[in-house]
Amino acid sequence: MILTAPTSASASTKLVKQHPRIVHNLLCIHRWEGSWKDPNWPYWGGLQMDRNFMRAYGPRFYRRWGTANNWPVWAQLVAGVRGVLARGYEPWPNSARFCGLL
Repeated sequence: MILTAPTSASASTKLVKQHPRIVHNLLCIHRWEGSWKDPNWPYWGGLQMDRNFMRAYGPRFYRRWGTANNWPVWAQLVAGVRGVLARGYEPWPNSARFCGLL
């Protein structure tokens, strides 16, 4: 299931506000992943998203800013929340285990 992109930043941040537990869990995952500005192939940003993940859960952000290392933190979290709602914490198997999510 792919969630459609909201039409504005405020709609995007609303998604984050609606899921504080997921955001909390993603911030735990982030501690085990890269910097929010991590530019290294094949995973980018603070949640180490690959291109398929970015295109599926942050298509507007990907078109606007390129890879996740160029996205604001809120946009990375929005894509992460969408990913969790669609796929759970499976995209981060090791980090999710460290955080007690798998």
